Amino acid sequence: MRIVHYINQFYAGLGGEEKADTKPEKRDGFVGPGMALNAALGGAGEIVGTVICGDSYFNENIEEVSKEVLEMIRSFSPDIVVVGPGFNAGRYGMACGAVAKIVDEELKIPVVGGLYEENPGLEIYKRHGYFVATGNNAATMRTAMPAMAAIVKKLIAGEAITEGYVEKGLRVNYFAKTRGSRRAVDMLLAKIKGEEFVTEYPMPVFDRVDPQPAIKDMSKARIALVSSGGPVPKGNPDRIESSSASKFGKYSLKDITDFTADNGETAHGGYDPVYANEDLDRVLPVDVIKELVAAGKIGSLHDFWYSTVGNGTSVANSKQFAKEIAEELQRDDVNCVILTST
Repeated sequence: MRIVHYINQFYAGLGGEEKADTKPEKRDGFVGPGMALNAALGGAGEIVGTVICGDSYFNENIEEVSKEVLEMIRSFSPDIVVVGPGFNAGRYGMACGAVAKIVDEELKIPVVGGLYEENPGLEIYKRHGYFVATGNNAATMRTAMPAMAAIVKKLIAGEAITEGYVEKGLRVNYFAKTRGSRRAVDMLLAKIKGEEFVTEYPMPVFDRVDPQPAIKDMSKARIALVSSGGPVPKGNPDRIESSSASKFGKYSLKDITDFTADNGETAHGGYDPVYANEDLDRVLPVDVIKELVAAGKIGSLHDFWYSTVGNGTSVANSKQFAKEIAEELQRDDVNCVILTST
């Protein structure tokens, strides 16, 4: 079986963000993580070609690049296409998904990939391939690649793929014993009676948080600033990661009335930092809040601000950050929080 592998500029060894504008190119054989995939296949299949593209270039030109990448893949006459794994890298995940989509729709051959469960590319494109659920970052490559190879080998052997991948969410027709209207009425009656019933349509689960009542008198309110936009003191003393943050920072506002290029910057790697680095008040409005405090419009500003980045940061980490920050703010009698992002 002939396999083509799609990867980004980083895994191709071309470089990181400074090479994210790399245009599509193709190479014979395997490159980078393709070596591990080729070895895991144990001769059942062979990576005959690798297609590479920079994450930024792909996502900024997604429609045209998808077609260009498709033609490069087509030139190798593949039986199967493998994308990634992209872990929790947002742009890489979107590129992997877009490649899976156009291969699925145009070449009509199987696609196998690997993405973290919270990667936006997985939610958007999961129906177009067999995507293995990976860990948050490349540290889980040693488990992701064998899992992907296992699905590839089953495809090569002509075996049914029933597990080991994220559910595609495709609807499948079936014959029911009773018509839909009858089943719907039965469910409604069961619900009215308070009896157990199971919907035939899987429902999404969302967090529900009741908003707190509005503050009646802002002139007596104690306000805190919390941000996922990455605002940190100059030099990023806590080394908060630019993506997939594992921590948050707590910093003093006692001696700051205005941010400048000398005392603040952003640690965020998911947006152009130029304007934030020039004046961090654009992300964390300390200057305006302190003006309102001086004018008596706001009671006081908390002595510290809290910061992390939302770029690729997992929901689990975000919830933990929120819990710890909220507990501190409650202890410090803060009764209002302004949350800023990017």
